[in-house]
Amino acid sequence: MSTQLVDTQAALAEFLQRWNGVPFLALDTEFIREQTYYPQLCLVQVGDGRDAACLDPLAGVDLQPLLERLSDPATTYVFHAAGQDLEIFVRLTGRCPAPLFDTQVAGALLGYGEQLGYAGLIEKLIGVRLDKSLSRTNWARRPLTAAELAYAGDDVRHLADVYPRLLGELESRGRLSWLLEDCAAMADPARYRCSPETEWKRLKGLVRMDARAQHVAARLAAWREVIAEQRDRPRRWILPDEAIYLLAERRPQSLRQLGDLQALQPKSLERHGEALLELIAQGAATDAPPLAIEARADDAEKQKLKRLLERARAIANELGIPSSLLAPRADIEALAMLGEQAPVPLLRGWRREVAGAELLGLAA
Repeated sequence: MSTQLVDTQAALAEFLQRWNGVPFLALDTEFIREQTYYPQLCLVQVGDGRDAACLDPLAGVDLQPLLERLSDPATTYVFHAAGQDLEIFVRLTGRCPAPLFDTQVAGALLGYGEQLGYAGLIEKLIGVRLDKSLSRTNWARRPLTAAELAYAGDDVRHLADVYPRLLGELESRGRLSWLLEDCAAMADPARYRCSPETEWKRLKGLVRMDARAQHVAARLAAWREVIAEQRDRPRRWILPDEAIYLLAERRPQSLRQLGDLQALQPKSLERHGEALLELIAQGAATDAPPLAIEARADDAEKQKLKRLLERARAIANELGIPSSLLAPRADIEALAMLGEQAPVPLLRGWRREVAGAELLGLAA
């Protein structure tokens, strides 16, 4: 399979005609994000089992015809660890290519490993050891070298090789419906859209704060998300997590107090100081319950959780899949506390059939 650079509309049109009616397309993207909020798309790789095409939007190629092609439900769209790629497609079109087949998920469901990287999966399945020396390439730099194009093409060339094998193994083991269920959830565009109101969930240290500090931190995180999106800059450039924790706990009431904390660069203090003080005051005046609570289980609850975790691990071992894929610890904890009302994947679809229903009985 050859790798071809597609840097004209005419070349893209030729490939699109070739891709009419194909049962699957393997897809990958190359992007940079170190200095932006949104990923900056530099290359889209497409493989059809014969050739690998590297589409170059930085050469002025209009990707709209490709994006329209990726809405054909008669074609399966094959990715590996699709999350970041799907975020790009949702930004471009408002939707994800679907039906989706994620080879990382497929590998985990077949017992090849948890969150197995692309190179590891390819080596396990077809014995090809990929050269990852170009993994830190600046994909915005032009012209691309022959080695860089070959590297990018490999990302879809071998996807096209392993997809039929993974598909066949899933079908023979009766697990294709599991894969389709998980991939349908991955292809929900809502997963990849900004939601400032829930950004506080990114803050891992929230549980150690009192309720007022938590609500201050939540307001600061929501504000940061809006500003980062508007300016297309990384969140940490706007307000690092450490600064959010400090401001939420100390709750300064004046520009002088805010400056004394040295949580902001002078320009940020000048530009955003008043807005931050207002957010801090609003959060500090909130009388609402805490957003995050550290569970304090008694001995009986600890024993129940232990039984549930042990049984979940045993079921996962019997199935030959990672226990975290079946039911992460947080899902088991939610089931132990909330029972049928727990909003977790463990109580839906194939997970409920193979484990959730039994674990519900143990939790009763």
